[in-house]
Amino acid sequence: MEKGTLVEFRLQGDRRLGVVDKPDGKTRWFVIDERGQSHSLAPRQITYTVNGQTYKPSQVPNFLEEVKPYLDPSSLEVAWELLVEGGETVTPAEMATLLFSESEPPQCYAAHCLLSEDKIYFKQKGDSYEPRTAAQVAERKHQLEVEALKAKGQQEFLARVEQALKGEAVEWQRHDRHRLEALEKYAALLADTVRVGLNYDSLARAYPPPAPVQETMSMLGRSATPQGAFQLLVDLGWWSPHENLFLRRSSIPVQFPTKVLEVAQQRLESPPTDPDTNRLDLTHLKVYTIDDESTTEIDDGLSWELLGDGRERLWVHIADPTRFLMPEDELDLEARKRGSTVYLPTGMVPMFPELLATGPMSLVQGKVCCALSFGIILDVSGAVEDYSIYASLIKPTYRLTYEDVDEMLDLGVEAEPEIAAIAKWATKRKTWRYAQGAISINMPEAMIKVKNDDISINVLDDSTSRQLVAEMMILAGEVAARYGQIHNIPLPFRGQPQPELPPEQELIQLPAGFVRACAMRRCMPKSEMSITPVRHAGLGLDTYTQATSPIRRYSDLLTHFQLKAHLRGDVLPFSAEQLKEVMMSVSTVTQEVTMVERQTNRYWALEYLRRSPEKIWHTTVLMWLREDSGLALILLEDLGLQLPMSFRRSVNLGEQVLVKVSHADPQKDVIQFQEVIYQEAQAAAN
Repeated sequence: MEKGTLVEFRLQGDRRLGVVDKPDGKTRWFVIDERGQSHSLAPRQITYTVNGQTYKPSQVPNFLEEVKPYLDPSSLEVAWELLVEGGETVTPAEMATLLFSESEPPQCYAAHCLLSEDKIYFKQKGDSYEPRTAAQVAERKHQLEVEALKAKGQQEFLARVEQALKGEAVEWQRHDRHRLEALEKYAALLADTVRVGLNYDSLARAYPPPAPVQETMSMLGRSATPQGAFQLLVDLGWWSPHENLFLRRSSIPVQFPTKVLEVAQQRLESPPTDPDTNRLDLTHLKVYTIDDESTTEIDDGLSWELLGDGRERLWVHIADPTRFLMPEDELDLEARKRGSTVYLPTGMVPMFPELLATGPMSLVQGKVCCALSFGIILDVSGAVEDYSIYASLIKPTYRLTYEDVDEMLDLGVEAEPEIAAIAKWATKRKTWRYAQGAISINMPEAMIKVKNDDISINVLDDSTSRQLVAEMMILAGEVAARYGQIHNIPLPFRGQPQPELPPEQELIQLPAGFVRACAMRRCMPKSEMSITPVRHAGLGLDTYTQATSPIRRYSDLLTHFQLKAHLRGDVLPFSAEQLKEVMMSVSTVTQEVTMVERQTNRYWALEYLRRSPEKIWHTTVLMWLREDSGLALILLEDLGLQLPMSFRRSVNLGEQVLVKVSHADPQKDVIQFQEVIYQEAQAAAN
């Protein structure tokens, strides 16, 4: 190659011009660019040679100025139209003649630049260029339009992201939502740090980001990890810093499909014909509904009645949601898919649409309501002497809280003797059940509520009113199961095998109270479902089913479907095999619901403790988790929380220990306590 030859080469992808200076070995050449910089180039690195004359590096800028007027990409379309029919190939020099009627070095180089940069009309074939077919050009144009739209969409998305990051209101577009939903799905994997015990690094390795997530995070210069995706969503205001990842990672639907909501609205406006045309009118009875103040799905009420022969009848009235649906219809199948209402500190995810669940399905004070009523007469010991079950009409008289009932019982309110009578029978009933072998394990239970980012934790009192309601619900469950057993009706019977409790002498050696109760609880086997009656050892009942929460638990709804059909004399909606199949699918869902509830409660418990690093807590050492390494389960008595703690000294079960939080990370499910010595606690108190 002659010294002074002008050549084109690429430097880090950029097109550059330089002048050949001298050889560099046998095959390479030193080339000096317009900046005076020398480059050693192999022949393959040279992409074009300007023929016709020699140049000096200082002349390169002038040469480029001569080229510039000819660099009009649209001119290629004219050339393509002339060449496409014959499919003729063309060199840059020939293209210069065709386009510019000249083939001097500036025109030839301009033609080379146009052809080499062209992505539509021509493709390179050696040193020449071949026109693409009309179909190929059309497809290329379409692809470029799509790419241009995509690039435009990315830029617009980035602009909206910048707005959101500044805290400004943003109207996200449909395509934005696809990106954000992909980020949501990926960020929800953080729940696996708790669910399967992966740390952040292991999680990122186990779940590499899908293409849309990788693209979005790369555009924003952020780390494409589940944690990075989570933080971006929080920064954008799309998610709360406390987004419930357990719920998002689950298969539990949060929103109702439009079709289901439409059906619910129709049932509200035009209730279907009631199949129970001969409902027993019990509207003359005084009916008490007793719940927490925040409860919106009111599904049980209680009455007491003095009979003519001097006997007393207890009534347990249960809401009748089956009045508004039929087996296998849209509402039923949606409820089956959900399994139960999900109760979380931040609110609930209902099993039925709220306009029905908290409206006509509930036992609303002062309104005539459809119910399934259990009339029960107990003998003096508390055993069931006689019972009857009716599809009924009731009119709830009072909506009371547990605190209201406790106060009424404490004060002995003369105007409401029915409450005292129900409480008396509840006590007898409890005594009878324990005589039948029921097992009592009393451990404090935390009730966690979150409202506007304020967390409250209260210990649920095992008050007289709560025991009263619990006994009446258990009583109705026994009666429903007895009816099913006598009439050979397949029901979702619930049982519990007899536990193998520690020997009496072993239990006595443990500190009385929570430590002993904790040891007993560990021995209690899980409850089990069956389509045939089975003993429930924990409750002390030979047969039992849950029937008192049909708005909130699908298994209770199944019991209602079966019982009501039999009471009417209709064919049962579910055969034994069908019921078994439905119960298995529902059981899987409800296990997931229980897990999400437990994980969410634990998250907010740890967040509550994280916010109180200086607070000193009174705790009891409940049991050893790993005694050899000093890991124990402690009970924070003021909160009803049971959490692990590592001890560096020897402690005894039942020992009272003062602790404070040394580290808490709810997202990683990590909590660490440190023991506080008595003097330090006193100093903190002062």
